[in-house]
Amino acid sequence: MHPAISVIAFTTLSGAGFGLWAWLGLRIAFGGPPGMYEGIGWAIGLLAAAVLVAIGLASSFLHLGRPARAWRAFSQWRTSWLSREALLAVACFGAMATVFAVGRSGFHPLLLRGAGGLLAVLSLATVCSTAMIYASLRPIPAWSHRLVVPAYAGFALLQGALLLPTFTSTALARGGLWWTCLALVIGLAAAKLRYWADIDRGPDMPTRGQAIGLPHRRATVFEHPHTEANYITREMAFVVARRHARLLRGVALGLFALLPLVLLGLAAARPATSIWALPLAAACSLAGALVERWLFFAEAKHMVTLYY
Repeated sequence: MHPAISVIAFTTLSGAGFGLWAWLGLRIAFGGPPGMYEGIGWAIGLLAAAVLVAIGLASSFLHLGRPARAWRAFSQWRTSWLSREALLAVACFGAMATVFAVGRSGFHPLLLRGAGGLLAVLSLATVCSTAMIYASLRPIPAWSHRLVVPAYAGFALLQGALLLPTFTSTALARGGLWWTCLALVIGLAAAKLRYWADIDRGPDMPTRGQAIGLPHRRATVFEHPHTEANYITREMAFVVARRHARLLRGVALGLFALLPLVLLGLAAARPATSIWALPLAAACSLAGALVERWLFFAEAKHMVTLYY
């Protein structure tokens, strides 16, 4: 598949924003400050996440043929994961506004905790809906893999967890959040290595013979569908060399796993370095996610390419 920059930016930036929203929401739900404006960092964190989500959603419009018709996506929520994602994303902004309103008004702390919990649930649901857009596409075997959804959620949660101490007083060194980040890095690296190994072995891509009901025969194409490039060849017949793919996999793994592990170790050994080590780890993780997401599209093959 053609790796469109707009879609890559959308899935990575919005994922980081939703991940930060999820952790901020959980922190508020399980012991955050009773009033949002007792600590300006919480408000800044919520707004920073909103900026990431907004930039990601705006970049997705660049991939639409007719952006003016994007509103129609909201009407297909019964059958379309894209529509569910759009509705959940809007609901997340509503939940964030509720957290601000409840925190500023000084209502009962339970209302603030409930609003924070709602924001966390909606953020995770939005990330999973984004992943399901691709995981539900059976004609692309590399995307209909069982690890696609966990990987999307893992990237969002990791980047959000690494950004959380920047906006809150949550301690990282040798604390629960440090172990959470460590588990996310290791789990995400293991998931991606397994995913890459599975697609290298060859997903269940049917042959031309199977496609026409002759599974034990070798079918050949007598005449190709056309002689000129068109939308299908541009969007669904992208090819990346195996040696380049392996190099980019190593780059992605180093950025989203190895470097954050080193920086997490440094933050645990010397807590004073957390002030710059954690944002740097989050930036490395985001850069690794960009490379990984490019590969996610570039290495996927649509079944229609059997005939081209």
